[in-house]
Amino acid sequence: MTTITLTSTAIKNIFDELHQSMNGALSVKVKEHILDIDNEFGRGKIRGVTFKSGISLLEFDVKFIQDLTLRVGSSEHPPICFAYCLRGKVTHSFGSQSGKKVLENFQTSILTNKAYEENILEFAKNEHIKISLIVVNTELNTDNPKKHSLNYRIQKSFMMGKPAQNSIYIGSYNLKIADKIQQLEAIQERGIVRSLMIEGLVHMILAYEIQQHADDQKRDAQNNGNLTLKEMNAVRDISKAILNCPEKPHCIAELSRQAGLSPGKLQEGFKRMHGTTVSDYIRSVRVEKGEELIKTSDMNISQVVYSVGFSSRSYFSKIFRQKYNCSPKEYKEKQQSMALSA
Repeated sequence: MTTITLTSTAIKNIFDELHQSMNGALSVKVKEHILDIDNEFGRGKIRGVTFKSGISLLEFDVKFIQDLTLRVGSSEHPPICFAYCLRGKVTHSFGSQSGKKVLENFQTSILTNKAYEENILEFAKNEHIKISLIVVNTELNTDNPKKHSLNYRIQKSFMMGKPAQNSIYIGSYNLKIADKIQQLEAIQERGIVRSLMIEGLVHMILAYEIQQHADDQKRDAQNNGNLTLKEMNAVRDISKAILNCPEKPHCIAELSRQAGLSPGKLQEGFKRMHGTTVSDYIRSVRVEKGEELIKTSDMNISQVVYSVGFSSRSYFSKIFRQKYNCSPKEYKEKQQSMALSA
């Protein structure tokens, strides 16, 4: 077991101390810190960036060779932390308390702690961990809420003007957040464009985390059940099948049979993970695939319509306009015009 102590939640300090403890290669580009590790500690990457709003993103994509404990100190004004586990699991506890909670893959978590309380994160050896932490600084001047409006609203919602207490909320499984994190990983742009794209996606992930918390509270009040990890994995597999082959004639009965779930449970899973019904998810995936083909292929509109699983060009045009504010034909003409002027 290896233990590393981090004295601050500020991104620069975190990476300076991680680099000092783990070695590896540390680089900083437009305030984005990246620590590449390939040594006796493990193999992988840790990334972090702080935005002007006082919101930071910290990502672990790593497999540690030995059990690792991170002891993270806090200040008089500890931050609010929103966590999402995309792969593996991480165990959390407070320094002054013995109880532990486990954040599993596809689960959300919201964490607050008392002033100067230590947070302890435990990572198991030889397990690929992918976890994203969005850290909201509470030391900003809340007397001027307009200056940092998002930060202020988050503090108001979760702290209600009171001193922070030790609290960790483990939420339901959510695949919408996983999709956004994968979009983060896919960003190829550099410089200020990259920073703006990362910040935009972080705000979306944060919105999904907050909405998940609200939905879970409502569901708890109504005494509804939760999806099990096995059921969540089944829904994830069906989602991937639809995403990979949107043109297939998917129907609820057959998808339920493949998932080993009742139609009602499958619908519940899609509502929890995608915020929509199975049918609406299929329709959305088909439209997005159609948009991609219009942009990247030489197909005409009719060919695109049928290749993504629609049987009516007029219906495709209707829902395409709802999503992209123009017809497929207009969209194609815009893409061609942009290509000629490039």
